[in-house]
Amino acid sequence: MVNYLGVGGVRQLVQRTGLRQFLELLTEAIAHDYRRWEQFDKSPRHAIHSPVGVIELMPTSDGQLYCFKYVNGHPKNTAEGLLTVTAFGVLADVDTGYPLLLSELTLTTALRTAAMSALAARHMARPDSRSMALIGNGAQSEFQALAFYHLLGIRRLQLFDVDAGATAKLARHLHSLGLPGLEVQRSASVADAVRGCDIVTTVTADKRNATILLPEMIEPGMHLNAVGGDCPGKTELHPAILQRPDARVVVEFEPQSRIEGEIQQLPASFAVTEFAQVVQGHAPGRSHAGEVTVFDSVGFALEDFSALRLLHSLLGSHPDLATPLDLIPDMQDPKDLFGVLQGASHFSPQSAKNAAPATAPTNTPKAPLPSVTTPPAAEVLNTP
Repeated sequence: MVNYLGVGGVRQLVQRTGLRQFLELLTEAIAHDYRRWEQFDKSPRHAIHSPVGVIELMPTSDGQLYCFKYVNGHPKNTAEGLLTVTAFGVLADVDTGYPLLLSELTLTTALRTAAMSALAARHMARPDSRSMALIGNGAQSEFQALAFYHLLGIRRLQLFDVDAGATAKLARHLHSLGLPGLEVQRSASVADAVRGCDIVTTVTADKRNATILLPEMIEPGMHLNAVGGDCPGKTELHPAILQRPDARVVVEFEPQSRIEGEIQQLPASFAVTEFAQVVQGHAPGRSHAGEVTVFDSVGFALEDFSALRLLHSLLGSHPDLATPLDLIPDMQDPKDLFGVLQGASHFSPQSAKNAAPATAPTNTPKAPLPSVTTPPAAEVLNTP
């Protein structure tokens, strides 16, 4: 039996852990895996594009565990009442090839994207950063706001979206949480939102080469967290911002970012730094307070690996949240697959009841994860 974790299971897992602690654990899991960057099999994601969107597969492995994520990006979906991004993924044991966990990754991707943004900002933003402009107030915006509030100490948010309803939704959600010390302001334009902020996060959804941020909006010392440009032909920053003499551009995996990041606008000779080099201490995230730092975020499979690894680990303490699936035949004779079709060699209902809890086989080596102390269950968005 293979454990399945659905949307409800992820929601309850985050509730039981506490949102702030879950984000901390996820951030540390991602940092841990970037510190062992050389152990991973890396490749750009495989993308199939259509006129209205993209469907991608994102695989990676550290030689002990393997994962892949299926994810789509369809900006036009919101007009039809559908999500722009949906995802699911698999974590598997390399030694046997058997899947260990099949999980939803729509909620989890939103959480890991926010955790990755906060992790990059810890290394790249000025330590005294307390204000952030949030441009694009759709499905990802609450996650970004909460990650920067809890993990970076951001206390002033300036919001803008071309859809005033999206901004109202975000402001309403943040107000309902009663987060101590958080000031939320709605802005009339991108320029108004950005003015005076320490950090600027862009999470827009249009599938086109856009210039959400213009050179004249950028102030010395700003950290730009460019999240929305994540496929060929989709960008958010004017290229002159990247080419500023005082700018430092950091990417996740350069071969992938050259295809679909902000740097797709620039020649291959344009110098960038991979984030692993920063985490490992081989390159600075910021060299001085006046430097403009840019995290060109497109999302990389290692981050999904980290997220699936964390979910799998947490399920060891909450096995009731996993649903066993008969995805792999349970056979007395592994050479008699045809017998399964005939019903002679088949899993039984008792097999499901006796399915092992959500832990890896004892012969499956796993990278260490931070220890987890689970607080009483709480509403996920009401966890201070």
